[in-house]
Amino acid sequence: MPDLMKKSFNNPEEAQEIAKAKWELVSLENGNVYRYTFEPGWRWTEHAAPSAGTPTCQEFHPLMIILSGRIMVQMDGDGKKEELGPGDIGFIPPGHDAWVVGDEAVIAIDFQPVK
Repeated sequence: MPDLMKKSFNNPEEAQEIAKAKWELVSLENGNVYRYTFEPGWRWTEHAAPSAGTPTCQEFHPLMIILSGRIMVQMDGDGKKEELGPGDIGFIPPGHDAWVVGDEAVIAIDFQPVK
């Protein structure tokens, strides 16, 4: 059983900013926790694809919690779309585009288990 621990996004282990977005990372024994901030006008295919080198996001987001703002996610294969907002929890498979809906920044927490 792991020991009790405390970590904070006030002191992330890693942080990175790209056009209209930033992410911060806090590591735990059983996985990583990311805090994403996406500014109005951000879209994965426009702002993240060039640095990722893939046409859409190939990351698996097994547990993404939206704290503020609204984000639309669209799957590659069948084109299915889901709009997520405050309090929503998303299970987002690899192969998707995503974009901010409206004029409020999206803040989301993404739990990534150890691979």
